[in-house]
Order: sequence, then C-alpha cells, then structure tokens
Amino acid sequence: MFHYDYKTENTCSQLISLDLDENVVHNVIFTGGCNGNLKAIPILIEGWTVEEVENKLTGVLCGRRPTSCADQLAKAVRAAYEAEKQAS
Repeated sequence: MFHYDYKTENTCSQLISLDLDENVVHNVIFTGGCNGNLKAIPILIEGWTVEEVENKLTGVLCGRRPTSCADQLAKAVRAAYEAEKQAS
C-alpha cells in the first residue's frame, strides 16, 4: 500500500491524503472543505481505480472556481499513481 498526500489548489480543502494499492484507491481523507460532501466522496470512490476516478471526477467545477475538491481528487490520484511508479 502506497500513501500519498496531495496539496490542493483553489479549493476550500487544503490536503487530500490517500492510499493506493497499485491503481486502486483507498482511505481518502480531505483536510478542510465542506464537511458533509468530503465525507461522502471517499465512501463513494473507495475501491475505484485511478482511471475510474479520473473519468468520473475530472472537470467537475465548484461555482466560479476553475476546479473543485472532486477535480482535485482526480489530480491527486494520478499524482499518487505516478509517484508510486517512481518509488518502485
């Protein structure tokens, strides 16, 4: 299991922590942000692959912001996947 912390940009949440088992996402935790929504997203995506998260969440926006916590999660899982490959 590979642990990764991703510093978010342009969102209320400041950090996304997650674990990867090859390309399967586990244990997502958001620091900051909308408490209810950011408790639900990790439950919904538990066990998804990096590709599934990217396909479903990339491009989701929050109001006038150029991103959202969901969009940042898509970026975080890809960054974690690339870091996991480099660490191997």
